[in-house]
Amino acid sequence: MPRFSVIVPAYKVQAYLQDCLTSVLEQSYTDLEVIAVDDCSPDGCGAIIDEFAARDPRVRPLHLTENAGFGRARNAGIERARGDYLLFLDGDDSMTPGALRDIADRLKDTSDPDVLVFDYARTYWTGRTVRNRLAGLLTEQGPAPFRLDDRPGLLSLLMVVWNKAYRRDFIQREEFAFPAGYYEDAPWTFPVLLTAGTIATLDRVCVHYRQRRQGSILDSTSRRHFDIFEQYDRVFAHLDARPGLARWRPVLFRHMVDHLATVYVRRGRLPRGSRSEFLRLARAHYHRHHVPGAPLRPRHLLIRFGSHRTYRLLSLATRGARGVRRPAAKGVRRLAAAALWAHYRLQLRLPLRADRAVFTRDAGGAYGCNPGALESAFRGLVPHIRTAWIARPEHHHTIPAATRRLRPGSAAYWTALARSKYLVHNADFDRRLVKRPGQVMVQTRQGTPLKRMGLDLRDRPAAADGTDLGRMLHASDTWNYVVSGNRHSTLVWERVYPSAFTTLEYGLPRNDVFARATSADVTRLRQTFGIPEESVAILYAPTYRDYRRGPHLALDPERVLRRLGPRYVLLTRAHPSHGEPLARDTGGRVIDVSGHPSVESVCLASDALVTDYSSLMFDYANLDRPIVVYADDWEAYEAARGTYFDLRACAPGAVARDEDELIDIFATGHWCGSRSAQLRAAFRERFCPHDDGRAAERIVRRVVLGESAWLPPVVPLTGRHPVPSAAAGLPTVPLATIPAPGRRVPVAERL
Repeated sequence: MPRFSVIVPAYKVQAYLQDCLTSVLEQSYTDLEVIAVDDCSPDGCGAIIDEFAARDPRVRPLHLTENAGFGRARNAGIERARGDYLLFLDGDDSMTPGALRDIADRLKDTSDPDVLVFDYARTYWTGRTVRNRLAGLLTEQGPAPFRLDDRPGLLSLLMVVWNKAYRRDFIQREEFAFPAGYYEDAPWTFPVLLTAGTIATLDRVCVHYRQRRQGSILDSTSRRHFDIFEQYDRVFAHLDARPGLARWRPVLFRHMVDHLATVYVRRGRLPRGSRSEFLRLARAHYHRHHVPGAPLRPRHLLIRFGSHRTYRLLSLATRGARGVRRPAAKGVRRLAAAALWAHYRLQLRLPLRADRAVFTRDAGGAYGCNPGALESAFRGLVPHIRTAWIARPEHHHTIPAATRRLRPGSAAYWTALARSKYLVHNADFDRRLVKRPGQVMVQTRQGTPLKRMGLDLRDRPAAADGTDLGRMLHASDTWNYVVSGNRHSTLVWERVYPSAFTTLEYGLPRNDVFARATSADVTRLRQTFGIPEESVAILYAPTYRDYRRGPHLALDPERVLRRLGPRYVLLTRAHPSHGEPLARDTGGRVIDVSGHPSVESVCLASDALVTDYSSLMFDYANLDRPIVVYADDWEAYEAARGTYFDLRACAPGAVARDEDELIDIFATGHWCGSRSAQLRAAFRERFCPHDDGRAAERIVRRVVLGESAWLPPVVPLTGRHPVPSAAAGLPTVPLATIPAPGRRVPVAERL
């Protein structure tokens, strides 16, 4: 009996079905069966399913003799399923690498609930990927499992079947089944969530929901969209049969009316001449299932009165009112801003709180980096100080439960800035912040500087575009302490930010995790990211370019992996200033890790780093793992931004100037050879003298406890033993040297 039964209905999706099935079968978690249902598809879906079944015994093909539709095809799969849990995946969607491992772990951690709800991301045909905007509802904070009464917001998520795992015996006991027709997810999703005795959430994108340019059922024109009425009749029939669920009727009524309005308003769904008929039926359903006292929304009036003319008049009135509301709304916003500013000025007159500390990073980003490591150290070393983290709402789920969450611009945010004694940031706080006597500002910065910073940008117009140097210096005048990882950083920070701060050259707190991580941590992280066992995971993390727009992708991931062979996988991480991934997933061998909040976790999971001029190389060197510098545009980068030293002359490993040289470095084994190790050792000695795992402790003891003479001594490099990579013990068999056009400089010369 497998742990998971993944049911995949397939109809006219031959272009996508192979990627769909591959995404499941190449999961790092292998205790599964795939029930692939050919819904009498007229294209090649049936043949593709049979080909997979011939190669992998976990695939159980099922060919229907007539087209039954998604619902009945899924029912046929449920009848064949043997797994503890049922998962559903449409044939044109895909499962993200490592998803099943995380689902299995979360099920175990939450005592095998009836339903586990996980997240998804929309993937567009243009290559753009957008995560579900309601991802915050899937936070794993708080008790789990729970009932829907404890988290009713889950009903606001997209009403689909494939973002959940269902305990099979629960589905069988309650006799849940899919009806025929369009919108079959409604009479399944709502009753399942309402009936489940235990529910849990997983805050992780497990499914890529393909947004097809053409061919989507919901975007097709058909009278089958009238099926929605019968589907909602089934939803309310479920409530009628279970009086204990009557309290949910107003919520479901509101969802139904919203859904009916959406189908009517979306152009292209209803055939010409059928819209008035649809509206009459919608009005009948409104009155049939109406709940007295249910709040009315503007779109609800369309369904309630069932008149398109009324709807048009309401739309015109709404547009007119919107023109009036805009100035009014602007005035309201000004009043609100003035009230917040008055609140802040009042808080500035109240005493400082010596037992408060507030932390943030990257203008309200996810918990982590140097401020995150320091916040954790505060809680461990000085627990009497209450900590808070400032983050935008979409990042609140990354904040530890013991840490208070603050939203930028809120009254609580201004109170914390006005009255907390300790303020910790890796960039700059709000420009309106008033630094009070007695407040202690700790500036952690964002790593070791290779590119020019601060006042050194005065003669670099491309890099300094939009930078207010006067404001920058005013901000640096508020810093009490600046964290530094090495002598080079200390000299740069004190010169380019000429203020009266004290430099704490104690190491970077975010690198403490590298000294403490274990082999078990590495294994767990690799499974989380979906990295196959006994593979070499190369982390490719380029920095941004001041002279370019968008991410800089100087290599072709598919070509690189094709030349290196099946043993290698590529982890791609775009710079935070770019929202788009660097490359698409290619059957699990290109894994985008840009959205992961912890770059340290990504580093631990990898076996080698390929980067250009990113400061990540200085952090990565603490792991004593191979680093390859890919300097394909050094001259342009040096001209636009400028650097503090020639990286090619004192690199942490081999240097490649183009894609062929990069491939050659890995193909010949020089990326992990003795010469690379010698270069890395010299680089570590220069830039990693203090990163021994206790940097955060030294900073907290100095800043909060006032200790300076009794700080923990630094462990020398010879006494540090960072956790080896997963591929460290694998044999390194060089591939044959790969020819390329033109003269190639031997690798030995480049090292």
